[in-house]
Amino acid sequence: MGASSENRASGREAPVLSVRGLTRHYTIRSGPFGCTRGMVRALEDLSFDVPAGRTVALVGESGCGKTTAARCILRLIEPTAGAVIFEGTDILKVDERRMFPFRRRMQIVFQDPYGSLNPRMTVFSILREGIETHNIASGGEAKERVLRLLELVGLPREAAARYPHEFSGGQRQRIGIARALSVEPSFIICDEPVSALDVSVQAHILNLLMDLQERLGVAYLFISHDLAVVERIADEVIVMYLGRVVERSPTGALFREPLHPYTRMLLDSVPGRRRSGGAACGEPPSPANPPPGCPFGPRCPLAHDRCRQAMPELREAAPGRFARCLMLG
Repeated sequence: MGASSENRASGREAPVLSVRGLTRHYTIRSGPFGCTRGMVRALEDLSFDVPAGRTVALVGESGCGKTTAARCILRLIEPTAGAVIFEGTDILKVDERRMFPFRRRMQIVFQDPYGSLNPRMTVFSILREGIETHNIASGGEAKERVLRLLELVGLPREAAARYPHEFSGGQRQRIGIARALSVEPSFIICDEPVSALDVSVQAHILNLLMDLQERLGVAYLFISHDLAVVERIADEVIVMYLGRVVERSPTGALFREPLHPYTRMLLDSVPGRRRSGGAACGEPPSPANPPPGCPFGPRCPLAHDRCRQAMPELREAAPGRFARCLMLG
């Protein structure tokens, strides 16, 4: 499982999730009358598939649009445009009353394992809540499901009677994973699920996620800024910059030979990797005031005059590999 099996990234399996042209803009208003002053293009024309039982990673610096994409996919915020086709249905066309069964099949594991758990509820109550809300089981059957979930994520059955504050960070994240699995989803968004954990604990949680995927066939959208983590778990990587995809590639190929200068910059930041040279400089521009042409142009060591004049298209630069760069020929 994971990045070692590049053939799976091409994914002949029918995707459990297909995102097409997903876009989210925010209007900037100011003054006593709320006059429109500008537009923030937080997410622009995002498209990708997540095959059943596979992991696709969204990576990039803070503010690149990763979390906005996750929230739009789950309809925690409504996108400006696009389609989110989950198990054959465009859920953006489904009214809120009909979303209930889809919300069961689409779950999320949050970054902060403590803040995402109700401190006033026992672990048993936290895990039972979704089971009973979605009418999966009740009474003794629901209790047995909770206990089996705890064993599934590597916690003892006795943990059911305890409260979140009685656990370590890694144990709390296991509870968060168990909660996501409690309603039998086919797709889980993992939003920076190990970034708040110690490095030694991160490996255990990643191993757990990979083992669960192997056993249950669940698909993951894995959001992270840490490429060392992504290399281990993902089948395909989507690199985002200022709301747009700049590179999409099977994981192994991307780490061997990144195509986009921004991807090379991210890989150069991974401890222990050989530096590629020609490092990018500066900070990302404001999404409210992006530069003309290629948004990465002001930071790119390869930038040419034409990079400041035209927005490059995302195109296939090698079989199965896509990049948004005018300097690729």
